[in-house]
Amino acid sequence: MLEILYQDAHYVAINKPSGLLVHRSFLDKRETQFAMQMLRDQLGQHVFPVHRLDRPTSGVLLFALSSEAARDMNEIFISGNIQKRYLALVRGFAPESRFVDRPLKEELDKIADKFACQDKAPQEAQTQINCLLQGSLPIPFGKYPSIRYSLVECFPKTGRKHQIRRHLNYLAHPIIGDVNHGDNKHNHFFVDHFGLRRLMLFATKLEFVHPYNNTTISITADLGEEALAVFAQLGWSDNEKDYK
Repeated sequence: MLEILYQDAHYVAINKPSGLLVHRSFLDKRETQFAMQMLRDQLGQHVFPVHRLDRPTSGVLLFALSSEAARDMNEIFISGNIQKRYLALVRGFAPESRFVDRPLKEELDKIADKFACQDKAPQEAQTQINCLLQGSLPIPFGKYPSIRYSLVECFPKTGRKHQIRRHLNYLAHPIIGDVNHGDNKHNHFFVDHFGLRRLMLFATKLEFVHPYNNTTISITADLGEEALAVFAQLGWSDNEKDYK
């Protein structure tokens, strides 16, 4: 059963678990569960995705309940009149605040995009990144006497594939659990020490003006007990409300 965070006559939002695909893909033929189909069965009606989250990312995922509502919400996303907030656990002590304005070359899949243009120019990509917390463990790691982590909040201004992951890696603060753009030595340490095997990226908030009643809608998702247990070991709060 998917956790429903928000629902009205036009839209419904869920807290997507890490590891769950948004919809069917021929790249993952062996998968049998998808957020779109699960929500359809749960509600007993068709749903229409208006954006997506990467498979390993958890948090707020919005669907429309009609094709018209999907079209109108897509226009809001395209225009940028929507605020998306993410939290990420990253390697090292991140800077207090950084606006990353770094174009990204489109990441193409060898199978799905084999006929796509391979020489497409990098696309504009901007992310505001703020460091919320820093913590360390007195465990030697490589040439360092301790291992350091930061919790950062990210506000992407554009929506490129893996944008937050790639921008944080550019800052030398890759997200823990990122096998594509991260630090595998730290990823393995994290699994061994904390016993949690997932990308530590959370879509915690989605805010927009409702296209049909002109009210501001703010939808938030909890991080979950597993993440809070890790934060507690780093000396941070284990209370969800402290991360809203």
